[in-house]
Amino acid sequence: MKKSLGAKPIIYPTPVFLVGSYDAEGKANIMNAAWGGLCSSEPPSVAVSVRKERYSFDCIQEQQAFTINIPRTDQVVAADYFGLVSGRDVDKIAASGMSVERAEHVNAPLLCECPLVLECRLTASIELGVHTQLIGEIVDVKIDEECLDEVGLPDIVKVDPLLFAPGNRAYFNVGANVGRAFAVGKELIDKKD
Repeated sequence: MKKSLGAKPIIYPTPVFLVGSYDAEGKANIMNAAWGGLCSSEPPSVAVSVRKERYSFDCIQEQQAFTINIPRTDQVVAADYFGLVSGRDVDKIAASGMSVERAEHVNAPLLCECPLVLECRLTASIELGVHTQLIGEIVDVKIDEECLDEVGLPDIVKVDPLLFAPGNRAYFNVGANVGRAFAVGKELIDKKD
């Protein structure tokens, strides 16, 4: 029997997005955001929800651009730190020991140490309540070469992305491969009664 938990923002897993942006003076900032995911395949787009009072919100609106940096599990301390303090008050990048460089296609910083980075152009902002969903068209994806598989595609095990469980506020890593998408379910299609 299932137990009701009420209306809560719980889904498993959520990604850990380290969202990069520049402020009006060109200072790089990174925030940790877990409310996000892919939202369109054509054009390729990603959504991330940010509260208006966050420093990053104004930065993204001003520059009309942001990056989504996917941290590895061994970067959990820095990733969590990016969600604990505000870029208004502290240089989070310097304190984290990580480094940034300007994205190639949008006016936003990317974290050099993250294995996977999406460069995004802001295309829409949707008021949802306490959060505003920022939709970014993905104009480029950058990945460390050592995170590619034998056919040149991203390998999730090699990327080793940090995952967040909002219900118990904990971080996790990726588990075992349990089946090939758009293939394993075919056994039910092919099943004869």
